[in-house]
Amino acid sequence: MDAEEAQTIGRRLRQVRDDRRKSLRVIAGLAGMSTTTLWRIEHGEHSPTLTEIFALADALQISASELTRLPVPAPANGHTDSTIKAIGLALDAIEAGHPEGMVLPVAVLREQVTRIHQQRRDCQFDDVASALPGLTRNLQTTLAAGADHGELLDLAVYLHVHVTRLWLVHARAADHLIRRVVFLALRLAQERDEVSTLAVAGFSVADVLLAGGAFEPSRAKLGSLTLPPVTAETAGFVAVVTACHALAAVLDGRPGDAAAPMDAAAEIAGRFEVDSLAPVPGPTDAGIDRFVFGSVDAGTAQMWLALEAKEPDRAVSIARNINININPNRHPLPVARASYWLHYGRALAQLRDHRDDAVMALRTAEKIFPTMVLREPKVREVLADLLSRSRRDAVGRELRGMAYRAGLRV
Repeated sequence: MDAEEAQTIGRRLRQVRDDRRKSLRVIAGLAGMSTTTLWRIEHGEHSPTLTEIFALADALQISASELTRLPVPAPANGHTDSTIKAIGLALDAIEAGHPEGMVLPVAVLREQVTRIHQQRRDCQFDDVASALPGLTRNLQTTLAAGADHGELLDLAVYLHVHVTRLWLVHARAADHLIRRVVFLALRLAQERDEVSTLAVAGFSVADVLLAGGAFEPSRAKLGSLTLPPVTAETAGFVAVVTACHALAAVLDGRPGDAAAPMDAAAEIAGRFEVDSLAPVPGPTDAGIDRFVFGSVDAGTAQMWLALEAKEPDRAVSIARNINININPNRHPLPVARASYWLHYGRALAQLRDHRDDAVMALRTAEKIFPTMVLREPKVREVLADLLSRSRRDAVGRELRGMAYRAGLRV
C-alpha cells in the first residue's frame, strides 16, 4: 500500500509497522497495550485515543503527525491547502523582515481582525482562508512602520492566537507551522511586555506543545502563566487554562490529577455562564476577555477526558446530562456546537446499538463545520469502523455520504 493510500490511522500504522518489520507483539509491548487492541486499531475496529497515538508513535520512533496526517488529495479541501501554503510563505516573509503587505490605519486593521475572528467562530472557513494570509502580511507591515505600536502588537497577538492558530488546527496543518504561529505570537507579546498579552500568547504556546506531545515544556509554560482574578470578563480565559491543566494531566499519564482542575473549570463556567444572546465583542487588546468557556464547553472537555479514559458510556452520560445545562443549541458559537456533536458522535459510535445516533450526531457536526469534521483523523477512524457495520438503510446512506466526503473508499 502506498503511503498516500493509507487513508486512516490504523492502515498507516500497519504500513509503518510492516515497513519496519516489527511484529504486533513487539509494538504493542512498547506502546503498553495488548496485541488484541493493536490488531483492532490496525483493522479499523477501534478508534485510538490521543494517548494511544502518542504511545504508538513513540514505539515506532516516528512523530504522531505521521500517523494522523491527511491522505492526498485531502478531504474537504477547496483552497485550504493553498491557504496553508500562503500562511507559511507569509511567515517566511515576516521572519525575513520583508512582510510585503500594505500599511493600513489601525482602525481598519482592528475592524478586519474583528470580522475574521467572528467568521472563524461562525465556521465560515473559506472566508477566513481568503483573508488571512493578506491580513497577516498587512498587520506586520503596519507594525514595522512604527505608529500605534502597542495596539498593533495586541492586534497581532490576538490574530495569531484566536484566528490563525485555530484555523490551522481545524485545517489539520503540519504541527511545525502551527508552532511557528504561536511562537511568533509569543515574541510579539514579549515585545509588548504586558501581563494579559503575555498570558494569552503563553497559553497558545502551551496548548500547541501539548497537542504535539511535548508534555514537559507544555506543563512548564502552563505553570508559568499569570492568571488574572476571575471576573465576568476574564472567566473564559481562566476556565480554558484550568481545563488545559486537566487535559495535560491525562495526556501526560497522570489521569488522577485531571479531576480537580476540570471541576474547577466547570465551576467557573457555570458561575459565569455564556449568554447565548450576547454579541461577541471585537478586539481592543490581545483578547484575554475574548475566550468563551461555558457549560457546553466544559461538558465537551469532560467528554474528551472520558473518551481518553476509554469510557464512552460516561461521555454519553455527560452529553445527555440536562442537570448541568449541556444544551449545545444555547451556545453562541457554531464552532463550539460542532465540537460538542463531534465528541458526542465519537462516544456513541463506541456503544452497542447506537450506530444510528452516532451517525446523526456526526452528521449534525458536519452540517455546522464540515472542514473540521471531515479532516479530523479520529472522526475518520470512527467513520471507517461504522462503515464496516453499515446497513443499506437511510442512516447507512448518510454514513456512506460522510465517508465519501471524508475521502474514505466506500
